[in-house]
Amino acid sequence: MQKASKKNKQAVASCKELTILPPAKKKEENREDFVELLPPEVSFKIFSELDIQSLCKAAMTCKSWNRAIENSDHLWKHHCLTVRAVCQREIDCDRGNGYSWKVTLLRNYWKSKVKHEWLSGKYSNIHSRCGLPEKIMYPMDADTWGEILEAELER
Repeated sequence: MQKASKKNKQAVASCKELTILPPAKKKEENREDFVELLPPEVSFKIFSELDIQSLCKAAMTCKSWNRAIENSDHLWKHHCLTVRAVCQREIDCDRGNGYSWKVTLLRNYWKSKVKHEWLSGKYSNIHSRCGLPEKIMYPMDADTWGEILEAELER
């Protein structure tokens, strides 16, 4: 048992050695985070150019980026209004209940993707539940299913 743990410790030590980076060059030592260097308006402009997936990834990059993104509800508003084109009732309801733009977007993003596919007729020719892709289905309320059913009946 002790031999196995010694081997594990040695393996971990060798992994650490592999990940040690060479000493930074002088130019890299002075490199700083643009969020900390630029005025907040400029950082906001840069982040506002990102799509939602990139914005979420950027928020996980470092603490300063996370603070800048998480504390700026306006960054999420644009994406939320895009989702509103498909989920108007849901977005308006969440906003009316006091949810932030970010929380509203997170609550409705995947629902809007699935709802859009249903409303565009992607699943119109599926004859049983087995034909539906399970992994991308998202739970929806009765009103949303009513909208989808009305669209199907009009086809």
